[in-house]
Amino acid sequence: MCRNIKLLFNFDPPATDDEVRAAAVQFVRKVSGFTRPSQANQAAFDRAVDDVAQSARTLLDALVTNAPSRSRDEEARRARERAVKRYGAPAARPVSAIDM
Repeated sequence: MCRNIKLLFNFDPPATDDEVRAAAVQFVRKVSGFTRPSQANQAAFDRAVDDVAQSARTLLDALVTNAPSRSRDEEARRARERAVKRYGAPAARPVSAIDM
């Protein structure tokens, strides 16, 4: 549905409130169709984000698993590998005077 909503469960350390809120914003953006709501819709948008973030936090705090915690570094590495397969090798970074 929304590629920008990241997996938040079973990480060590656990997902932060900022990560949960960012996922809630992405979800509400997707459902509403607004990237930035108008002033007339801002209050409803913000209320929805707060409600979704609270529900997501409640869910994450209630879930249990016997699986070992995920590593954020390992998940990031896997995401980079998927991106290389999907889009090809990353472009070479230009050398700047600072690098020399």
